[in-house]
Amino acid sequence: MPTAPAPPASRRRWVVLAIGVLAQTSACAFVYGVPFLVPGLRDSLGLSLAGVGTYVAAPTVGLLLMLIAWGAAADRFGERRVMALGLTIAGLVIGTVALATPASHGAVLALLVLGGAASASVFAANGRMIMGWFPRTERGLAMGIRQTAQPLGVALAGLVLPRLAQHVGAFPALVVPAAACLLSAVLVAAFAPDPARPPRSEAGPAPSPYRSPVLWRLHAASAMLVVPQFAISAFATEYLVREQGWGVTGAGAFVAVVQIVGALGRIASGVWSDRVGSRLRPMRQLAVGAALVLLVFALGDAVAPWLAVAALAVGGIVTVADNGLAYTAVAELAGSSWSGRALGIQNTGQNVVTSLTPVALGALVGIAGYAVGFAVAAVAPVAAIVLTPVSGEGESRW
Repeated sequence: MPTAPAPPASRRRWVVLAIGVLAQTSACAFVYGVPFLVPGLRDSLGLSLAGVGTYVAAPTVGLLLMLIAWGAAADRFGERRVMALGLTIAGLVIGTVALATPASHGAVLALLVLGGAASASVFAANGRMIMGWFPRTERGLAMGIRQTAQPLGVALAGLVLPRLAQHVGAFPALVVPAAACLLSAVLVAAFAPDPARPPRSEAGPAPSPYRSPVLWRLHAASAMLVVPQFAISAFATEYLVREQGWGVTGAGAFVAVVQIVGALGRIASGVWSDRVGSRLRPMRQLAVGAALVLLVFALGDAVAPWLAVAALAVGGIVTVADNGLAYTAVAELAGSSWSGRALGIQNTGQNVVTSLTPVALGALVGIAGYAVGFAVAAVAPVAAIVLTPVSGEGESRW
């Protein structure tokens, strides 16, 4: 099987990485920023917690509909064209919601779904681009830096959206991620070339890596680890405001700071994986931490509110630290010929769970309370501990 040529030993790879992080941050500020609008949406639209969950889930529904298709397009046509096109569409659609919000709730939800579908281009192609520019010994670090984009996007949303929504309204506040997506599209098109590709094999297309159960287990474990991550990110602001009596701006700032620290944790976990020569052993250990965090939160909500707040702070760091490890492992196990599709499948599985978590957990919390809801959610990271295929890591192709 042909192997990818070594990435050029130049500083350009760091420029590509920086642009990739900005592009991912911009998309994440929209896709994962809607939870910060929950208090305003509930007050202005009179929605229940489960009802507002549909607005939170809409962008991720769009993501899961298009991730594999964007990944296949990146495998065939290259990452730069896919990302630039998707970011442009996303910026225009999100801008429409912000500047010309339709009166119909259905139309707004449809545009949010479309914006998420366009944003999926970055989620599917960005990781492939960065993997291609960096050698194996630097990929944990590079992908860890790339994965800081999600907490940075959430942090940007937490710092800007609640305050802006108080002045201009919930949906008009989305003008910020819309502008960021359009700026990122220009930078990708101008300064982020595709990495070198391996030569085509005369023997035909590379065989599917999905003949082995290892990738399937890794996808499943990663999907389970989405539950603790979004249990905290989707409901932390709402919990602090409604249950702890915090102001909206203060709660948003709290979550933003936690997400920034979480971004540093992703880099640290990437370096950790480079040094130990494994992505999946650290991932399993972080799954143990995620389960413990949810159980501590449940206990704190029941008997000691300060403990629940502390668990939110720690959980916002621990539950995001594994993500870069999983993405790197998926791409390495899939190989360069399949990495776009494999990362699309990885993102799809994660975003199916992302879409379901706010609605399902919101309904459960509404019926039984936060303590019971988060205790039940702890089952997911326990399952990830069992599913993570540490012994199959030797099958890496890239």
